[in-house]
Amino acid sequence: MSEHANNRITRIFEEHRQANTKALMPFVVGGHPTPDSLPTVIKAMDDAGADIIEIGFPFSDPIADGPVIAAAMHEALQNQVTPGKILESISAVRPHIKAGLVAMLSVSITDRLGRASFLDRAVNAGLDGVILPDLDPEQAPDVANLCDQRGLSLGLLVGPATTGSRLTSILDSCRGFVYLLARAGITGESKAAPEVEARVTELRKVTKLPIACGFGIGSPSQVEAVTKHADAAIVGSALVRRLQNTTDPASCASTFVQELRTGLAQPAR
Repeated sequence: MSEHANNRITRIFEEHRQANTKALMPFVVGGHPTPDSLPTVIKAMDDAGADIIEIGFPFSDPIADGPVIAAAMHEALQNQVTPGKILESISAVRPHIKAGLVAMLSVSITDRLGRASFLDRAVNAGLDGVILPDLDPEQAPDVANLCDQRGLSLGLLVGPATTGSRLTSILDSCRGFVYLLARAGITGESKAAPEVEARVTELRKVTKLPIACGFGIGSPSQVEAVTKHADAAIVGSALVRRLQNTTDPASCASTFVQELRTGLAQPAR
């Protein structure tokens, strides 16, 4: 897609492909752990080597979020955090960081604000893409077109059991990368190593897009298990839980991102 050639997400994945390296995509909740912590947390993670940072927009009815992220979103909403405030925080930090920035939010938030209007505001704030976990596949082509017009990436979720025409239609509407769920169910930490090799191999046969894998990934060893096969590891609950329990969110995020990066699969010698 020519309109995505200059998209930061596309560029980041292309640089990793050429270097035969893998990407780390940490997830934080906008407005958590404090209403004003987002810019310093993003900057700290960027400095620590995060490639793409996902920013969750708090929603009262979390879609696939486990208890840790759901509680963080509830707390942010209690603190009067709004999509507008999150976009202002992103706008403030964008000139100072290299990492890609992607909003993860319910499609109902975009509908409330107007889909085209929200995407315009996202671009203006410096976002590089959106992830819409609950977007109806039938509506996805229209949203993909809106993202195309603005040079935004669009990550849609592919479940472990999604196959056939539904899989094809989801992949056709993804832009920039595919968000593969490492397991069924809700987000949250897991002790088991994610088994994604077979699924990634299947997807590689039907899409050329980079594959980012999330759900249940929270340690360097799990990052390694995923990035041996997928292009990126997404880490959410493990980071959000740490931020919930710290007095220094920026330092905490930096330390954990550096730790997770040690697990990124290395190029074969």
